Amino acid sequence: MEKIASFTINHEKLCRGIFVSRRDTTPAGDVITTFDIRMKEPNREPALDPKAIHTIEHLAATFLRNHPLWKDKVIYWGPMGCLTGNYFIVSGNFQPADIIGLMNETFSFIASFEGEIPGATPRDCGNWSFNDLALAKIEARKFLDEVLSDPDESNLNYPAD
Repeated sequence: MEKIASFTINHEKLCRGIFVSRRDTTPAGDVITTFDIRMKEPNREPALDPKAIHTIEHLAATFLRNHPLWKDKVIYWGPMGCLTGNYFIVSGNFQPADIIGLMNETFSFIASFEGEIPGATPRDCGNWSFNDLALAKIEARKFLDEVLSDPDESNLNYPAD
């Protein structure tokens, strides 16, 4: 079986950042861009706490699907199985530089969020109590301050093997 594209990236060199994971074209000719929003260095720092990334998912997905400029382009936001980041899928042909502002807004929203986590009720979520807002806010602030505030090429382009 052929390796999928995301398993061909050298995770030993991968930094935190925003990367184009793939681009697809639908049969109708629409371009869909999948972004790798990498919050942790794979295999070099601890993965995100499962409760924290679950909370990040709820907050980011809610924020993005309500964003006045982006809501009609948002297809999906969700955690990676390895818990080192998230996938963000949008309609359109975009580069990491195109969404840095949006990711700054998203992670600022998470870092400063107060109140009830959207969708964190037994009616709305299959594991509603599996959340940690305090830790999600810490992780969002860390990503903002250490990566999104001043990204360089290593934060915007996958490493060469």
